[in-house]
Amino acid sequence: MLEPVFHILAPDGWIITVQAVLLAYVLDWIIGDPKWLYARISHPVVLIGGLISALEARLRDAGHSPDRQIIAGLVLVAITIGICFALSATAVWLMAGKSLGWIVIGFVGFLFIAARDLQDHVAAVAKGLGQSLVEGRHAVSQIVGRDPAQLDEAGVSRAALESLAENFSDGVVAPLFWFLLAGLPGLVCYKAINTMDSMIGHRNDRYLYFGRVAARLDDAVNWPASRITGMLICLAAVFVKGASAFNAWRSIRRDAGKHTSPNAGWPEAALAGALGLALAGPRTYGSEIIAGAWMGGGRNDATAHDISRGIGVYRAACLLIGVGLAAILLV
Repeated sequence: MLEPVFHILAPDGWIITVQAVLLAYVLDWIIGDPKWLYARISHPVVLIGGLISALEARLRDAGHSPDRQIIAGLVLVAITIGICFALSATAVWLMAGKSLGWIVIGFVGFLFIAARDLQDHVAAVAKGLGQSLVEGRHAVSQIVGRDPAQLDEAGVSRAALESLAENFSDGVVAPLFWFLLAGLPGLVCYKAINTMDSMIGHRNDRYLYFGRVAARLDDAVNWPASRITGMLICLAAVFVKGASAFNAWRSIRRDAGKHTSPNAGWPEAALAGALGLALAGPRTYGSEIIAGAWMGGGRNDATAHDISRGIGVYRAACLLIGVGLAAILLV
């Protein structure tokens, strides 16, 4: 009965998982973000966020020593992952042996993938810039953490493309990777880790120690997906007019390791090289200035047209993912 959970040891269980993953991916592109559903029930990530907030309120104490704060953060991580694994593994166990069980698992999995939603949000930035800089700033504020009031058109465009590249890895490739590797429990636990990092994995006075385990774990689980994403962008550039697969790969080799993040450099450098742009670089988050290195080595005066070009590369890469999943089932 545990075969669908630990499917690496059971080829048949793995094929069922691939079917569920492909269904989830197709549903995401067809339906996108089902606001009609979330008007009636909470998004699973919102529920996970509520659990994290409740645990933080019980466990975090600013008066504790750094070591005790790190241990408290570790406890939060362990409890959150344990609960998410137990619930998702139970769901898989309940569906085991049922002819339509993989459809249920695929539908649940679809709720954790954001390929269509990412495209729509980034396209909204290009559309906003087509109307005015104010509209472009408003649209980009929905997907980035930096202050959009400080960004000119080039800054807004670069921020949108950087978000497209990084969230392609975190919101699409990584969830699919862990879904394939470890079934629904792998997907749900990945999203829990990613949510913990976004909530408590910050390098500020509040979370420097308490969120350290969550931040390091997020870096670890995103390591493979970020590399896969970079390679997908390189491959997709082969099929997109005006994009350069060679420059994308050269940019990865030259610049990815210079990024302040151990993972974001791969997709950002790849997309920058593919489009002939320079992304990342120095940027401001509130009062904090990040002296980041430039990725790509091209021009930094990106435009709304470049956002559309980036979306073209993104769509091609997403299509390659779909073809790859279908090929696994066919073979």
